[in-house]
Amino acid sequence: MSYLFAAIAYFLTSGLTIILLRRHFVQFADDIIKQLDELLAGRLEADALKYQDTLSDKVHHRMVKLHKIITSSQARMTEERTQLQELVSDISHQVKTPIANLKMINSTLLDNEMPCEQQREFLKTADGQLDKLDFLMQSMIKTSRLETGVIALKKTIQPLYDTLASALGGILFSAENKRIRVTVDCPESLAVSHDRKWTGEALFNILDNAVKYSEEGGCITVKVLDQEMYVKIEISDTGKGIAECHQADIWKRFYREEDVHDVDGIGIGLYVARKIITLQSGYIVVSSQPGEGAAFSVYLPKNF
Repeated sequence: MSYLFAAIAYFLTSGLTIILLRRHFVQFADDIIKQLDELLAGRLEADALKYQDTLSDKVHHRMVKLHKIITSSQARMTEERTQLQELVSDISHQVKTPIANLKMINSTLLDNEMPCEQQREFLKTADGQLDKLDFLMQSMIKTSRLETGVIALKKTIQPLYDTLASALGGILFSAENKRIRVTVDCPESLAVSHDRKWTGEALFNILDNAVKYSEEGGCITVKVLDQEMYVKIEISDTGKGIAECHQADIWKRFYREEDVHDVDGIGIGLYVARKIITLQSGYIVVSSQPGEGAAFSVYLPKNF
Protein backbone atom coordinates (compact mmCIF):
# COMPACT_ATOMS: atom_id res chain seq x y z
CA MET A 1 0.00 0.00 0.00
CA SER A 2 2.85 2.36 0.85
CA TYR A 3 4.30 1.72 -2.62
CA LEU A 4 1.00 2.82 -4.14
CA PHE A 5 0.95 6.07 -2.19
CA ALA A 6 4.58 6.67 -3.07
CA ALA A 7 3.85 6.13 -6.75
CA ILE A 8 0.85 8.44 -6.65
CA ALA A 9 2.89 11.11 -4.82
CA TYR A 10 5.69 10.73 -7.39
CA PHE A 11 3.34 11.15 -10.34
CA LEU A 12 1.57 14.11 -8.69
CA THR A 13 4.91 15.78 -7.96
CA SER A 14 6.15 15.08 -11.47
CA GLY A 15 2.94 16.44 -12.98
CA LEU A 16 3.09 19.57 -10.84
CA THR A 17 6.74 20.05 -11.76
CA ILE A 18 5.93 19.68 -15.47
CA ILE A 19 3.06 22.19 -15.16
CA LEU A 20 5.31 24.70 -13.37
CA LEU A 21 8.11 24.18 -15.88
CA ARG A 22 5.70 24.61 -18.75
CA ARG A 23 4.33 27.79 -17.19
CA HIS A 24 7.87 29.16 -16.73
CA PHE A 25 8.78 28.18 -20.28
CA VAL A 26 5.66 29.83 -21.72
CA GLN A 27 6.37 32.97 -19.64
CA PHE A 28 10.00 32.94 -20.78
CA ALA A 29 8.94 32.50 -24.41
CA ASP A 30 6.43 35.35 -24.08
CA ASP A 31 9.17 37.58 -22.61
CA ILE A 32 11.52 36.71 -25.49
CA ILE A 33 8.81 37.41 -28.09
CA LYS A 34 7.99 40.72 -26.41
CA GLN A 35 11.65 41.73 -26.33
CA LEU A 36 12.08 40.75 -29.99
CA ASP A 37 9.07 42.89 -30.87
CA GLU A 38 10.62 45.78 -28.92
CA LEU A 39 13.93 45.18 -30.69
CA LEU A 40 12.32 45.24 -34.14
CA ALA A 41 10.43 48.40 -33.20
CA GLY A 42 13.63 50.05 -31.97
CA ARG A 43 12.27 50.53 -28.45
CA LEU A 44 14.46 48.10 -26.50
CA GLU A 45 15.92 49.89 -23.47
CA ALA A 46 18.87 48.76 -21.37
CA ASP A 47 17.14 49.90 -18.19
CA ALA A 48 13.71 48.51 -19.11
CA LEU A 49 14.21 45.73 -16.56
CA LYS A 50 15.86 45.74 -13.19
CA TYR A 51 18.69 43.29 -13.66
CA GLN A 52 18.27 40.27 -11.36
CA ASP A 53 20.66 37.79 -12.98
CA THR A 54 17.80 35.66 -14.24
CA LEU A 55 17.87 33.90 -17.59
CA SER A 56 15.28 36.31 -18.97
CA ASP A 57 17.33 39.31 -17.82
CA LYS A 58 20.52 37.85 -19.33
CA VAL A 59 18.77 37.34 -22.67
CA HIS A 60 17.32 40.86 -22.45
CA HIS A 61 20.67 42.52 -21.91
CA ARG A 62 22.24 40.59 -24.75
CA MET A 63 19.41 41.69 -26.99
CA VAL A 64 20.13 45.28 -25.97
CA LYS A 65 23.75 44.78 -27.04
CA LEU A 66 22.58 43.21 -30.32
CA HIS A 67 20.24 46.16 -30.86
CA LYS A 68 23.09 48.62 -30.35
CA ILE A 69 25.33 46.72 -32.76
CA ILE A 70 22.60 46.60 -35.42
CA THR A 71 21.79 50.29 -34.93
CA SER A 72 25.46 51.25 -35.15
CA SER A 73 25.91 49.11 -38.27
CA GLN A 74 22.86 50.68 -39.92
CA ALA A 75 24.11 54.18 -39.10
CA ARG A 76 27.53 53.34 -40.55
CA MET A 77 25.97 51.91 -43.71
CA THR A 78 23.80 55.01 -44.09
CA GLU A 79 26.85 57.25 -43.68
CA GLU A 80 28.87 55.23 -46.20
CA ARG A 81 25.96 55.33 -48.67
CA THR A 82 25.73 59.10 -48.25
CA GLN A 83 29.48 59.47 -48.77
CA LEU A 84 29.30 57.30 -51.90
CA GLN A 85 26.45 59.40 -53.29
CA GLU A 86 28.42 62.58 -52.57
CA LEU A 87 31.50 61.09 -54.23
CA VAL A 88 29.56 60.12 -57.36
CA SER A 89 27.98 63.58 -57.44
CA ASP A 90 31.39 65.23 -57.03
CA ILE A 91 32.97 63.17 -59.81
CA SER A 92 30.01 63.84 -62.11
CA HIS A 93 30.31 67.57 -61.49
CA GLN A 94 34.07 67.60 -62.01
CA VAL A 95 34.15 65.63 -65.27
CA LYS A 96 31.19 67.45 -66.81
CA THR A 97 33.12 70.56 -67.89
CA PRO A 98 36.15 68.90 -69.57
CA ILE A 99 33.93 66.35 -71.34
CA ALA A 100 31.66 69.13 -72.62
CA ASN A 101 34.73 71.04 -73.84
CA LEU A 102 36.11 67.96 -75.58
CA LYS A 103 32.79 67.35 -77.33
CA MET A 104 32.66 70.95 -78.50
CA ILE A 105 36.24 70.83 -79.80
CA ASN A 106 35.63 67.51 -81.56
CA SER A 107 32.41 68.80 -83.15
CA THR A 108 34.15 71.97 -84.32
CA LEU A 109 36.98 70.01 -85.92
CA LEU A 110 34.58 67.62 -87.67
CA ASP A 111 32.13 70.22 -88.96
CA ASN A 112 34.48 73.02 -90.07
CA GLU A 113 37.32 73.41 -92.50
CA MET A 114 40.18 75.34 -90.92
CA PRO A 115 43.90 75.94 -91.41
CA CYS A 116 46.36 73.44 -89.92
CA GLU A 117 47.60 76.00 -87.39
CA GLN A 118 44.08 76.55 -86.07
CA GLN A 119 43.50 72.81 -85.93
CA ARG A 120 46.70 72.51 -83.91
CA GLU A 121 45.42 75.09 -81.40
CA PHE A 122 42.16 73.16 -80.98
CA LEU A 123 44.08 69.90 -80.48
CA LYS A 124 46.34 71.54 -77.87
CA THR A 125 43.22 72.69 -76.02
CA ALA A 126 41.79 69.17 -76.20
CA ASP A 127 45.07 67.78 -74.87
CA GLY A 128 44.82 70.12 -71.90
CA GLN A 129 41.29 68.91 -71.15
CA LEU A 130 42.44 65.28 -71.38
CA ASP A 131 45.27 66.07 -68.94
CA LYS A 132 42.70 67.54 -66.56
CA LEU A 133 40.56 64.40 -66.78
CA ASP A 134 43.59 62.17 -66.23
CA PHE A 135 44.69 64.24 -63.21
CA LEU A 136 41.16 64.07 -61.80
CA MET A 137 40.97 60.29 -62.19
CA GLN A 138 44.41 59.75 -60.66
CA SER A 139 43.48 61.99 -57.71
CA MET A 140 40.21 60.12 -57.17
CA ILE A 141 41.95 56.73 -57.31
CA LYS A 142 44.51 57.96 -54.80
CA THR A 143 41.81 59.33 -52.52
CA SER A 144 39.62 56.22 -52.65
CA ARG A 145 42.59 53.98 -51.87
CA LEU A 146 43.47 56.09 -48.85
CA GLU A 147 39.87 56.17 -47.63
CA THR A 148 39.25 52.44 -48.03
CA GLY A 149 42.58 51.40 -46.55
CA VAL A 150 43.77 49.74 -49.76
CA ILE A 151 46.99 51.72 -49.34
CA ALA A 152 48.66 51.10 -45.97
CA LEU A 153 51.07 53.81 -44.89
CA LYS A 154 54.38 52.38 -43.71
CA LYS A 155 55.95 54.58 -41.06
CA THR A 156 59.65 54.32 -40.30
CA ILE A 157 61.96 56.65 -38.40
CA GLN A 158 63.87 58.55 -41.08
CA PRO A 159 65.18 62.07 -41.78
CA LEU A 160 62.44 64.56 -42.59
CA TYR A 161 64.88 66.61 -44.66
CA ASP A 162 64.87 64.09 -47.54
CA THR A 163 61.05 63.91 -47.57
CA LEU A 164 60.77 67.69 -47.62
CA ALA A 165 63.41 67.97 -50.35
CA SER A 166 61.42 65.57 -52.52
CA ALA A 167 58.24 67.64 -52.04
CA LEU A 168 60.08 70.90 -52.79
CA GLY A 169 61.50 69.40 -55.98
CA GLY A 170 57.99 69.19 -57.39
CA ILE A 171 57.28 72.93 -57.08
CA LEU A 172 60.65 74.59 -57.81
CA PHE A 173 60.03 74.93 -61.57
CA SER A 174 56.61 76.55 -61.17
CA ALA A 175 57.96 78.75 -58.37
CA GLU A 176 60.80 79.93 -60.61
CA ASN A 177 58.35 80.73 -63.41
CA LYS A 178 56.50 83.07 -61.02
CA ARG A 179 59.75 84.41 -59.50
CA ILE A 180 58.66 83.14 -56.08
CA ARG A 181 61.46 82.89 -53.54
CA VAL A 182 61.46 79.68 -51.50
CA THR A 183 63.41 79.54 -48.22
CA VAL A 184 63.80 76.38 -46.14
CA ASP A 185 64.96 75.89 -42.56
CA CYS A 186 65.10 72.19 -41.69
CA PRO A 187 67.78 70.39 -39.62
CA GLU A 188 69.27 67.64 -41.76
CA SER A 189 69.60 65.28 -38.79
CA LEU A 190 66.01 65.61 -37.58
CA ALA A 191 64.29 62.22 -37.89
CA VAL A 192 60.65 61.37 -37.24
CA SER A 193 58.48 58.31 -37.86
CA HIS A 194 56.56 58.82 -41.10
CA ASP A 195 55.78 57.35 -44.50
CA ARG A 196 58.19 59.15 -46.81
CA LYS A 197 56.25 58.77 -50.06
CA TRP A 198 52.82 59.80 -48.75
CA THR A 199 54.08 62.48 -46.38
CA GLY A 200 55.96 63.95 -49.34
CA GLU A 201 52.69 63.88 -51.29
CA ALA A 202 50.91 65.79 -48.48
CA LEU A 203 53.66 68.41 -48.22
CA PHE A 204 53.78 68.80 -52.00
CA ASN A 205 50.03 69.47 -52.13
CA ILE A 206 50.38 72.26 -49.56
CA LEU A 207 53.43 73.72 -51.30
CA ASP A 208 51.73 73.49 -54.70
CA ASN A 209 48.78 75.49 -53.37
CA ALA A 210 51.19 78.07 -51.95
CA VAL A 211 52.72 78.57 -55.41
CA LYS A 212 49.35 78.64 -57.20
CA TYR A 213 47.80 81.27 -54.95
CA SER A 214 50.86 83.51 -54.52
CA GLU A 215 51.44 86.48 -56.78
CA GLU A 216 54.55 86.78 -58.93
CA GLY A 217 57.57 87.82 -56.90
CA GLY A 218 56.11 86.38 -53.70
CA CYS A 219 57.77 84.29 -51.02
CA ILE A 220 57.25 80.84 -49.53
CA THR A 221 58.89 79.98 -46.21
CA VAL A 222 59.29 76.47 -44.83
CA LYS A 223 60.35 75.98 -41.20
CA VAL A 224 60.72 72.69 -39.36
CA LEU A 225 60.66 72.80 -35.55
CA ASP A 226 61.49 69.96 -33.17
CA GLN A 227 58.90 70.24 -30.38
CA GLU A 228 58.36 68.12 -27.29
CA MET A 229 55.57 65.88 -28.63
CA TYR A 230 55.51 66.72 -32.35
CA VAL A 231 57.65 67.79 -35.25
CA LYS A 232 56.07 70.90 -36.73
CA ILE A 233 56.42 71.72 -40.43
CA GLU A 234 55.20 75.26 -41.12
CA ILE A 235 54.63 76.32 -44.73
CA SER A 236 53.75 80.00 -45.08
CA ASP A 237 53.21 82.09 -48.19
CA THR A 238 52.49 85.65 -49.23
CA GLY A 239 49.40 84.75 -51.24
CA LYS A 240 45.81 85.97 -51.23
CA GLY A 241 45.00 84.43 -47.86
CA ILE A 242 41.89 82.61 -46.70
CA ALA A 243 38.94 84.21 -44.95
CA GLU A 244 38.15 82.71 -41.54
CA CYS A 245 34.66 81.69 -42.70
CA HIS A 246 36.22 79.47 -45.40
CA GLN A 247 39.04 77.90 -43.36
CA ALA A 248 36.95 74.85 -42.45
CA ASP A 249 35.78 74.43 -46.06
CA ILE A 250 39.24 74.19 -47.64
CA TRP A 251 39.62 70.62 -46.31
CA LYS A 252 36.51 69.43 -48.14
CA ARG A 253 36.86 67.36 -51.27
CA PHE A 254 36.62 69.48 -54.47
CA TYR A 255 36.12 72.74 -52.54
CA ARG A 256 37.34 75.88 -54.32
CA GLU A 257 36.57 79.49 -53.56
CA GLU A 258 34.60 81.40 -56.19
CA ASP A 259 37.39 83.88 -56.94
CA VAL A 260 40.08 81.27 -57.73
CA HIS A 261 38.40 79.31 -60.52
CA ASP A 262 40.83 80.83 -63.03
CA VAL A 263 43.67 79.00 -61.23
CA ASP A 264 44.40 75.41 -62.33
CA GLY A 265 43.25 72.79 -59.86
CA ILE A 266 40.32 70.65 -58.79
CA GLY A 267 40.26 71.33 -55.05
CA ILE A 268 41.40 67.95 -53.77
CA GLY A 269 45.01 68.60 -52.70
CA LEU A 270 44.34 69.77 -49.14
CA TYR A 271 41.74 67.04 -48.64
CA VAL A 272 44.32 64.38 -49.55
CA ALA A 273 47.03 66.11 -47.47
CA ARG A 274 44.93 66.07 -44.31
CA LYS A 275 43.90 62.45 -44.93
CA ILE A 276 47.55 61.38 -45.21
CA ILE A 277 48.66 63.24 -42.08
CA THR A 278 45.63 62.06 -40.07
CA LEU A 279 46.39 58.43 -40.98
CA GLN A 280 49.79 58.98 -39.34
CA SER A 281 48.16 60.29 -36.12
CA GLY A 282 49.13 63.85 -36.99
CA TYR A 283 47.11 66.94 -37.84
CA ILE A 284 47.21 70.17 -39.87
CA VAL A 285 46.11 73.65 -38.81
CA VAL A 286 45.84 76.80 -40.90
CA SER A 287 46.31 80.41 -39.90
CA SER A 288 45.40 83.08 -42.42
CA GLN A 289 43.85 86.46 -43.09
CA PRO A 290 42.67 87.75 -46.49
CA GLY A 291 45.49 89.59 -48.24
CA GLU A 292 48.09 88.46 -45.70
CA GLY A 293 48.97 85.01 -46.99
CA ALA A 294 48.47 81.68 -45.22
CA ALA A 295 50.47 79.46 -42.89
CA PHE A 296 49.84 75.71 -42.85
CA SER A 297 51.34 73.85 -39.88
CA VAL A 298 51.74 70.10 -40.20
CA TYR A 299 52.24 68.21 -36.93
CA LEU A 300 53.75 64.72 -36.99
CA PRO A 301 53.91 62.85 -33.66
CA LYS A 302 57.32 61.86 -32.32
CA ASN A 303 57.86 58.26 -31.30
CA PHE A 304 60.06 57.83 -28.28
